[in-house]
Amino acid sequence: MKHRLIDHVMNRDVITTTVDAPFKQVADLLARHAISGVPVVDRDDKVLGVLSETDLMYHQAAQEDDAPRPWYAPRRRPKSTRAARTKAGGRTAGDLMSSPAVTIGPRQTVAEAARTMAAHRVERLPVADEEGRLMGIVTRSDLLSVFRRADEEIRAEIVGEVLVRTLWLAPHTIDVSVREGVVTLTGKLQRRSEVPIAVRLAGRVDGVVSVTDRLGYQEDDSHLRPTEQALHGITEEWLRKN
Repeated sequence: MKHRLIDHVMNRDVITTTVDAPFKQVADLLARHAISGVPVVDRDDKVLGVLSETDLMYHQAAQEDDAPRPWYAPRRRPKSTRAARTKAGGRTAGDLMSSPAVTIGPRQTVAEAARTMAAHRVERLPVADEEGRLMGIVTRSDLLSVFRRADEEIRAEIVGEVLVRTLWLAPHTIDVSVREGVVTLTGKLQRRSEVPIAVRLAGRVDGVVSVTDRLGYQEDDSHLRPTEQALHGITEEWLRKN
């Protein structure tokens, strides 16, 4: 199976800024284009960092913290990191940006991008070539676009890629129905060990929300050792690679 690649979903028309851009200029740039962050690039379009509304808010929060308060209002100082304190006094994009930037390559998959965003808790990823030059940007909404795939398109991929090319089954061995991204597999496979594999592979197809398992089997091979099962079908090691 082939997951959609980043270069199929990324936005190539990217709003950028430079390290010496003043604070107010960056704030105006975000507001004017109705975006929440921009890549910071050098003259060669190499990605140096990413600047978001959150980075700008450090500056505003610091000003509020220094404002006079009534005697009855306690001063609350949240724990801050060295990076946050530096950004609080930042005047340019270079001072405020998060660096080094978390980027992704154009030939990586949508699934890899989603894992990267979740791991780094970011909302956007600059797409860079092998030399670090900006090619585009991908956001969470871009990744979620795979869930707008038509049900029939999802079904065709499950039949062609999962059943025929991967499990080596005839196209009509298993009935595949898709409704609002929910896949239902109905029918009977040869071996019991093939059932969870078919369900898992179908769930990995881009755009699948969930899989309903209505599969049966002709032969119960659960008593066999994993090595013996592997002689009869797809191994777990192969499955992990795909």
